[in-house]
Amino acid sequence: MVAFLLSNNKKKINWRTIIIGFLIQLGFAVIVLKSAVGKKALQKVAAMATSIIRYANEGINFLFGAAIPTNGGMVFAFQVLTVIIFISSLVSVLYYFGIMQFVVKIIGGALAKLLGTSKLETLSAAANIFLSQTESPLLIKPYINKLSTSELFTVMVGGVASVSGSVLVGYSLMGIPLEYLISASFMAAPAGLIMAKMIFPESDAKALEDKIELGKDDSVNVVDAAAKGASEGLGLALNIGAMLLAFISLIALVNGIIGFIGGLAGIDGLSLEMIFGYIFSPVVAIIGVPWNEALTAGALLGQKIILNEFVAFSKLGPIIGDLSQKTAAIMTFSLCGFANISSIAILIGGIGGMAPKRKHEVAKLGLKTVVAGTLANLLSATIAGLLIGL
Repeated sequence: MVAFLLSNNKKKINWRTIIIGFLIQLGFAVIVLKSAVGKKALQKVAAMATSIIRYANEGINFLFGAAIPTNGGMVFAFQVLTVIIFISSLVSVLYYFGIMQFVVKIIGGALAKLLGTSKLETLSAAANIFLSQTESPLLIKPYINKLSTSELFTVMVGGVASVSGSVLVGYSLMGIPLEYLISASFMAAPAGLIMAKMIFPESDAKALEDKIELGKDDSVNVVDAAAKGASEGLGLALNIGAMLLAFISLIALVNGIIGFIGGLAGIDGLSLEMIFGYIFSPVVAIIGVPWNEALTAGALLGQKIILNEFVAFSKLGPIIGDLSQKTAAIMTFSLCGFANISSIAILIGGIGGMAPKRKHEVAKLGLKTVVAGTLANLLSATIAGLLIGL
């Protein structure tokens, strides 16, 4: 309903795309969350991911020794951020061998045929299941200048509606259920397409590309690919660490100021989390969070949108065991996406760097992109909450 009201051309909405996209999303959720076969398959995928993390521990133990500290922040620094480096290197190797492109082409091609969307935007959406908002557009880099405004918007929304495989593993090490994270990543592809095509439907009559060559890795060999991936992962890990250090410290500073002002006004315990909780508690209540947990959940959603999902997950991890199963699932799905204010700058720098002529257009679409990505996450969360509540 919100996406329909925000649509810039309600008459041009392709309801086939919306309905089939929703059915795909719902069908996938039913299979992995309710059916015995689907649950077992999801558990096996999660077990495989956990095994991969164990391989990362070999490198971590070699570098830092087996006696890695086990208290909060040190665990994050030594186990979460370091695993991101390994996963980034692994993805780079898969990309070098063309495995990533093959999987993306299969998923994207199937979605394009079912939804009636263009191959370019759908391939990018499928790539976002595994890659980040700046990595997935690289697959279609030669075509970005040729995209219609609707297609460009869809590529942007797909990027912020999901998370990359490397950080997804990082979230799981913070105590977030891996099964929910994997489900959320796959459901984000159709959800992002639904919201993008609802808010900014295609209005350009243009022939779709019949043959698309996905971007290839320019590494000289597999060792070079692994090294590049590790370097990129290091940059990502350092960026995440610095970002969390700065944001969590700033939150503490702001809370100190707000708490002081609240004390003068006779309001004890006033904090940023409390303010976010009151603002966003009606939103999380609408998508299925019980009212007695809405204040906590609303604070997490507010932190995710205003700050970023890593900050929100770092707050969710320690308390997830105290929440009901339904709320834990809803919040995992709600937070599992890059839809936050800072992502606008990342999109401008990333996609704008690949296609400088479209940088102004990317900036113009930025805020709507975050809204659409947030709605996509909330749609997935609502479906998950309904199914788990049955």
